[in-house]
Parts: sequence; C-alpha cells; structure tokens
Amino acid sequence: MQKKFEQILMPLATKLGNNVVLKSLRDGFLIITPLIIVTSTFLLIGNFPIPGWDSFWTGLLGKNWAEWFSAVSNSVFSFTGILSCMAIGYAYGKNRGLEAIHASVVALISFLILTPTSVSIGKETVGAVETIYVGPNGIFLGIFIAIISVELYRFAVKRNWTIKMPDGVPPAVSQSFDALIPSGLVILFFFLVHILFSISSYDTAYNFIYTLIQAPLKHVGNSLPSVLLYNFLASVLWVFGINGPTITNSVWSPIFFVLTQDNLKAYTNHLEIPHIYTQPFIDIFTTYGGGGSTLSLLIVMFVVCRSKRIRELGKLAILPGIFGINEPIIFGLPVVLNPIIAIPFIVVPVLNTFISGIVFTLGWVPKTTGVLLPWTTPPIISGWLATGSWTGSVLQLIEIILGIMIYYPFVKMLDHQYLDEEAAALEEDLNIDFNEV
Repeated sequence: MQKKFEQILMPLATKLGNNVVLKSLRDGFLIITPLIIVTSTFLLIGNFPIPGWDSFWTGLLGKNWAEWFSAVSNSVFSFTGILSCMAIGYAYGKNRGLEAIHASVVALISFLILTPTSVSIGKETVGAVETIYVGPNGIFLGIFIAIISVELYRFAVKRNWTIKMPDGVPPAVSQSFDALIPSGLVILFFFLVHILFSISSYDTAYNFIYTLIQAPLKHVGNSLPSVLLYNFLASVLWVFGINGPTITNSVWSPIFFVLTQDNLKAYTNHLEIPHIYTQPFIDIFTTYGGGGSTLSLLIVMFVVCRSKRIRELGKLAILPGIFGINEPIIFGLPVVLNPIIAIPFIVVPVLNTFISGIVFTLGWVPKTTGVLLPWTTPPIISGWLATGSWTGSVLQLIEIILGIMIYYPFVKMLDHQYLDEEAAALEEDLNIDFNEV
C-alpha cells in the first residue's frame, strides 16, 4: 500500500513543488509575510481583546492614540495587492533566471498602468488612487500581472533584444540599458491592455479579474470541503516525508491570503467579519504543534509511554512542539512511513478542521480577525488572540484533548513494539557479554 501511494503521490508532489509559477507564488507571499506579521502586532495592540483597553489608553494618551498604530498596519494592509505583485514579480524573475529587482519593478509599473488614477467626488473628478485597487481585492490582479509582465520581459531578454554598451561602462549603467527594450515591450503591452479594457464593458482589468476569477475562487476556497481537502493532502504528504503545506500552499495560499485580508479589513473598520476559512483558521484551529496536530501525540508520548526511545524523544520534542516545531517527531519517532502513527496523523487534523468549521459556522466562536500571529504562538494563547474571545482557547483545548484520545491507542501500540525491540536488544547485549566472559 505504501509503495503504491509513493508511486502516485511522489511524482505529483514533486511536479507541483517544482512548478515555477506555483513556487514563485509561494516565495512571493513569503517575502511579504514578515511585514504582515509585524504590522499585525501593531494592529493587535491598537485593538487588544480586553474590555476597557481602548478607554484606558484614550484617558492616558488621548483619543488619537489608536491612529498611531493603525498608521503602521495600514501601510501594509491597504496595499497588499501591489505588494504581492512586486514580491511575486521578484520571486518569479529570480526563478526564471532574470535580474530579480528588474522583474519586480517591471511588475510594479505594469500594475500601476492598469490601476485607475481618478476618483469621482460628487460632480468633481480628482487624481487619486483608491486603496480598493491596490489592497486585498487587487491581489489576484497582481498575481496575473506579475507572471505576464515577467514572462514578456524574459521573452525579450532571451532573444537579446537589448542595447549593449561598450566595454568599460560601469555594470549598473550597462544593466540599466540591457533592461531598456524588454521594459519598453512590457509597458507597451500593458498600455494596450489598459486601452482594451477601458473600451470594454468591464472598464478596468481589476473589474474583469475580480468578477471572473477572484470572486469565484474565494467562494470555492471559503468552504469546509476545501479546507478539509487541504489538511488531508498536507497530512498524507507528510507521512511520505514531503513537507505537505509547502505543496498545498502553492494552490491554496492565494485564496487564504485574500480571505484573511478581507477579514482584516473588516476588523480594522469595525465591520462584521465575513469569512471563516482564513489562514489563521488553518494555522490556529486545525493543527496544534505542527502538521498532524502532533502536540496531542507529544503529550501521550510524554505522559504514558514506557519505551525509553519514545520517552527520551518526548522530552526533547515537547518544548519545540508547543511552539509548532515538530520535525523531531516527524523524522525521529518517526511519523514518515509509519503505518501505525499515519492513521491518527491524518485523521486528527481533518477532524479538527471539521469540528472547528461547524463551531465557527454556528457562531460559538467568533471568526478570526485576520491578524496574522507568529506561527510559533502556542495554542490557548493563539486562540484568544486570533478571535478576541476566550471561547477560541476553549475550542483549542477541547481539540487537543480529543487528539490525545485518538492518538492514545496507536501510540501505545508503537510503545509496545519499541519495548519489545528494546528488550530484545538488551537480551542480545547480555548474551554477547556472557559469551565474552
């Protein structure tokens, strides 16, 4: 069975992991993720989920104190579309063998060409850019622009459509002229695209992408079956030694990212939060201690197992496991290609996903605010911070306990197996020592 799964999954996972477009999407989002986490901290401080927090600081610092923090958070959250375009353009250019900074700038300019630069205020039209075009709703447009612009740039570079400067010219100047014709080709293309959309019924490329692609994908991704499939595939891939989220995020990450930004925008503006299935939902309410929700596994190992091998590993892995680092368990127990542990390793995250989805749908726990916490934030604390309610912590605690119950019989089987192996090894050592005597 394992060999059959390997024959099917390994080539597919390798192909997806090496796909240059999917890899660039993942790498691009990773570039801006640290910015989002840092600025989320400022947003969290400005809206900390404690009764009386706002009134306390208003009395101490004045009524505008929260604006100091929102100025930082808005610097990223209001521009995630354009930042995504730049970051993905950089990653895609690098992965395609181009000067990454040139690819990033070309993607940025292409995005700006297609961005409306006028706003109607009453009967008057003024020059301005609305953040709706450069923020979360512009993420999918940014993705398409980054890929297309870099491909056009690469098309010209590969055909040597460049201006070669004589020897002795400084490299920075030479590289600048090398980029002249390829950049001009990209700009000309998006100039024509801008004209085509302006005379169409969609008016802008933003309206076209949002209506036909982004809105439908958000609807499909924002569903319980979608996140169940996500966690099932991620866990199965881990069992075969493949970093599951690295593969599944290549497909789901853009969708989760947009849904998260929608929630964050609503939370910032004190509006009703729209979506359940966001990146914080996946990170905080489906897997505890890393892939496979191995914090429950670690607790069983640490508390009830008698095998020296498992107990020593549990002592070493319990602290990293609390902070979401579970590679010692994945490869040390191991989980990889271990048919005994593979069953709960796959079942527990899927069950957590199902329970959390139902609980959030029923409104027993508030939806995640969209604030991206550091991925090392321990459970219980993360549940409270992500939802602003103690009920989020209670849900996490219940699911961790349920995971312990599911893991328990399988870990005990493995414990008995390792005890037998340790006893056999000890007996063999004693026989060797006796024969030597």
